[in-house]
Amino acid sequence: MKATKSFKGAVSAVALSAALALQGAVAIQLVAVTAAEAAVVSRIEVRGNQRVGAETIRSYVGIQPGKSFSNDDIDEAVKKLFATGLFSDVRVSQAGSTLVVEVSELSVVNQVLFQGNKKLKDAALAAQVQLKPRGAFSTATMEADADMIRQAYSRIGRDDATVTPQVIDLGNNRVNVVYQINEGDRTKIAAINFVGNTAYRDGRLADVISTKRSTVLSLLTRDDIYDEDRLRADEEALRRFYYNRGYADFQVLSAVGELNETSNEYTVTITVEEGERYTFGDISVESTIPGVESESFNSLLETHSGNVYSAKNVEDTIIAITERLAGMGYAFAQVTPRGDRNFENRTISVVYTIDQGARTYVERIEIRGNAKTRDYVIRREFDIAEGDAFNQVLIQRAKRRLEKLDYFQVVEISTVPGSEPDQVVLVVDLMEKSTGEFAIGGGYTTGGSTDGPTVEGSIVERNFLGRGQFIRLSAGGGKNARDYSISFTEPYFLGRRIAAGFDVYRQTRTYDDYKSELNGATVRFGLPITENLSTQLAYNYTEEEYEYNDECVDAFGAFDPTKCDLSPVIQDAIENQSPWSKSSLSATATYNNIDDMKNPRQGLYATFTTEFAGLGGDANFFQVAGRANYYHTLNEEMDLIGLIRLGAGHIEPIGDDGLRVFDLFQSNDRMIRGFEYGGIGPVDAATGDHLGGTTYFNVSAEAQFPVPGIPQSFGLKGAVFADAATLYGNDISVPGVTIGSRDMEWRASVGASVIWASPFGPLRIDYAVPVAKEDTDDEQNFNFSISNKF
Repeated sequence: MKATKSFKGAVSAVALSAALALQGAVAIQLVAVTAAEAAVVSRIEVRGNQRVGAETIRSYVGIQPGKSFSNDDIDEAVKKLFATGLFSDVRVSQAGSTLVVEVSELSVVNQVLFQGNKKLKDAALAAQVQLKPRGAFSTATMEADADMIRQAYSRIGRDDATVTPQVIDLGNNRVNVVYQINEGDRTKIAAINFVGNTAYRDGRLADVISTKRSTVLSLLTRDDIYDEDRLRADEEALRRFYYNRGYADFQVLSAVGELNETSNEYTVTITVEEGERYTFGDISVESTIPGVESESFNSLLETHSGNVYSAKNVEDTIIAITERLAGMGYAFAQVTPRGDRNFENRTISVVYTIDQGARTYVERIEIRGNAKTRDYVIRREFDIAEGDAFNQVLIQRAKRRLEKLDYFQVVEISTVPGSEPDQVVLVVDLMEKSTGEFAIGGGYTTGGSTDGPTVEGSIVERNFLGRGQFIRLSAGGGKNARDYSISFTEPYFLGRRIAAGFDVYRQTRTYDDYKSELNGATVRFGLPITENLSTQLAYNYTEEEYEYNDECVDAFGAFDPTKCDLSPVIQDAIENQSPWSKSSLSATATYNNIDDMKNPRQGLYATFTTEFAGLGGDANFFQVAGRANYYHTLNEEMDLIGLIRLGAGHIEPIGDDGLRVFDLFQSNDRMIRGFEYGGIGPVDAATGDHLGGTTYFNVSAEAQFPVPGIPQSFGLKGAVFADAATLYGNDISVPGVTIGSRDMEWRASVGASVIWASPFGPLRIDYAVPVAKEDTDDEQNFNFSISNKF
């Protein structure tokens, strides 16, 4: 294994350092001072020094002329001189009444140079080495630095990189240190094999771990890098996966990577023992604290008899009971689950015991490994601080929060004894990972303003300057559309768990007969209510402007109906309601317990938004809209996922002015597939233009499954679906216009999809066929999208 070779290299470096230190010690010669009794000298002479002043050396020696000294004093002087790190050799001798201190100074590093490196820049390598310009040179340190450089290359997937250190003597005791680097080829992962699994296929387990097999896309994803720490984290991910699905006896027997040095590829083998699958048996709560009734906690239980055993449900129950106890004033109370397995009927009965725990306090929180992320960004995820009562539940919650930030590859929290018996020190060990992303993608859409090829690029930093702030710059569009936006979020506004941010955006669209330009900004504040439920309050301001396309106007700039066939309703809005400003206040509640936002298999994502427009500006309306996506695993072995999607919305005018046609809801592929954008609902009977509606409902059912014959690690899935939707209600009145399809009429479609979890984001191609429609509807069978539809 390559990891073993790296460890041996580190041991060799330590052994080399020890040998050099021993040589220096052996080189110390104490001449003339051999008598056990004290001696006296009249002066101290320093020899061999070039950079370090003689007085400085005498100050370290500490022996004063005219005062007696012993061999122990000389030993201490030599130790002090070596401890400065400035000398390779120290000799102390006595010549008559003179104490002679002869030193050999270490060379001074003039420059540290890196040659042959392309994948890792000089600045990144300089941060790995200990030798620095104007510092003392050490051969042992140079060799250790070379090993650190090799490890840095191993972390980016280049295990066969070689580093050859060289020393160039510049004279005058000055040297340049050159690390000659051969970066080698990328070390790939040829295969990831699972042994001992029967309940879940290899492909399903491969989806759980972060280490991935090398594919043609690995150059973009960079998830095929073999790393021992990542593999340990993958073991924990597998344990959580099985523990939350009933397999309480699950074990990872071994997880190893073997390097084929000929092909420079790893084969990772993970051997597991699944054990039996359990359900919950009897569930109860016991209390040993006087005055604390166990029955009062039954409503907090997340574990229920007959349900499949889940370690997460046990943890959630412990957290809920502990928080209730803390609110009752029992800060040191401990909740301990006791499981009783029944091997015959494969059940686990759980008793939650409430005890008065030991009075232990947190002395301090020590954070290690955060080179970029600032300490306060980590500390604020703890609901516990120095001096507070020690609470293991709150510590585990902080660990989950830190992992959820997605700033770190590894988060480990341990405890060590404090300075007093009743105090402990929390040690937080972290391994950071890249939080910046650059993404570019493209596609092809039909229907609506984005008809034709599209492209989108974005730059995202999730941990801006190590402060935990989120910033995103994006630009995109196609033949008839342009989008630009800037977003910024401070997750802890004024030191509280309140997310504050803003969005600035610009959108331009070109339709068949007219075009639009929208400029807007949003200021928002978000507040978490529970771990899964959050709210957001926002102020929104937009300015819109509409005008006819050049081919639709005459020589005087007026709309020419002989050139373009456009509904008078839209003409009225363009001529009388442009430019148009909207000043609104919106509130959103979001519930999210999805297991994996990139590849969801279980959970609910639901959001409900209300918007009031009328705080100045031209718009006056009240709008509500909501949607929900519910995922459920239908068959674990086949990795068959079911999805139910619901949506609804309504807009109501305030006052007598009514609504603009551009304020109304338009249908889209999120509402129903198989129809064009804006292809259903109220329509101008004369021109056929769809005008939008005040109310909509939609429902969709879908089944997702792996594509047979294609490795699951490639991220390709298939789906079949059925959609139904209605869009109705339109009270806009323009002389001479008859609006049809105002009533609630349901449309329906069925179809199939190909879904690819690509490096650019989730890509999806849908093919849908309408099975219930109106004569005025516009169909569109194919649809392409580049995002998850939450």
